[in-house]
Amino acid sequence: MSDRPVVTRIAPSPTGSMHIGTARTALFNWLYARHTGGKFLLRVEDTDRERSTEAAVQVIFEGLKWLGLEADEPPVFQATRAERHREVAHEMLATGGAYRDYMTPEELEAEREVARAEGRVVRSPWRDADPATWPADRPFAVRLKSPLDGETLVDDQVKGLIRFQNQNLDDLIVLRSDGTPTYNLAVVVDDHDMGITHVIRGDDHVNNTARQTLIYKALGWEAPVFAHLPLIYGPDGLKLSKRHGAQAVGEFEEMGYLPEAMRNYLAKLGWGHGDDEIFSDEQAAAWFDIKDVVSAPARLDWAKLNHLNNHYIRQAEPARLTALIAGIHETRGRQIDAAARVVLERTIPLVRDGAKTLPELADATVFVLEARPLTLPEKALGLLTDETRARLSRLRDGLGAEADWTVAALDARIRAFAEQEGVGLGKFGPALRSCLAGGSPAPDLAGALVSLGREESLSRLDDALSPAN
Repeated sequence: MSDRPVVTRIAPSPTGSMHIGTARTALFNWLYARHTGGKFLLRVEDTDRERSTEAAVQVIFEGLKWLGLEADEPPVFQATRAERHREVAHEMLATGGAYRDYMTPEELEAEREVARAEGRVVRSPWRDADPATWPADRPFAVRLKSPLDGETLVDDQVKGLIRFQNQNLDDLIVLRSDGTPTYNLAVVVDDHDMGITHVIRGDDHVNNTARQTLIYKALGWEAPVFAHLPLIYGPDGLKLSKRHGAQAVGEFEEMGYLPEAMRNYLAKLGWGHGDDEIFSDEQAAAWFDIKDVVSAPARLDWAKLNHLNNHYIRQAEPARLTALIAGIHETRGRQIDAAARVVLERTIPLVRDGAKTLPELADATVFVLEARPLTLPEKALGLLTDETRARLSRLRDGLGAEADWTVAALDARIRAFAEQEGVGLGKFGPALRSCLAGGSPAPDLAGALVSLGREESLSRLDDALSPAN
């Protein structure tokens, strides 16, 4: 490979959801481009016009945007380049790197049967025909004129040196008889024209790489460096499927994972830097080298992903989490106004330590959104004995006199009250929690009071201690 600046690409087909494996491939391409000071590009391989939809294209754009892996230049749409692909196919004909194949479908099927019986690949009888004898009035496909012997070598950056016996590689069609270019030709032409220096993709493309290498040679073009990433398996060691849960990027977003957690986690699927489990994008880019990717399949580990997501939830700005949590509450049917957002932002730092996902964080904030008067569950009502009511009434007076409405001050006041009463927190703490949160989860007592604020906390206590309850 020459000393050209590194240019990587991700080239998904818009025929469905964006798989987590595609996301990991995009991340590794993005990291390698950042590591080398190069470019990361996007090509949409939309030549399957029946299955490629605008909605599916948007899924790609939205998935990459959410992951924070947007390309450095506008996307290239492969379907718009068909004329360029045809032009290159005819250049190959002119230079002898390809030939016209006039076999009819029936003749091709007969050749396939003979080839199977003889244990060889399909070879067209038109392979060595003199171009002067090519009929001008018959449809034809254009086939690559592959070498009949020797080896095609690919120095894969992940898998090592891969050898392909040329006798086992057929003369693949590069242009169909209806004039449409085939996948392998289109990929080679687009990668060449886009200046791609490193093709980093899944190892399900290894066989394509052998054929694409031959196309590069036939055209006299320099081939890029290839690196084939191992598959991602489920926790049970089997190929990732629906039985393992989420597979698409959008599903992980819906399940409440943060994009920085996904980037950190995906980077660990097949690559790592010593014992480092948590690292920034800047660290990953500084450390990442495609040669360090392991060749063994990676396994999806939900526990590790949850651990990372919890870390990033604890690190995120409360205002950002408030916007995300407000959206979750609204999808659940709650109206979140400006006042509710203020309360949520105040509450989130007090409840997020135990949240592995955003829905869990939303669950932990439900108590501050409940409308007064709270409907206390039977268990809570059972805690409000006459003795406990009297004790909570005295505590309420003390809280009303508290000038410093902070977690530290309120915690100290509650503990001092327990000591004054000569009882443990267990004698009134559960009842106080019920008065403040109803039956919803809530943080420690001081945290719940700070989350709700002075006025709301005292009002909820007054409601719970009223004769009606």
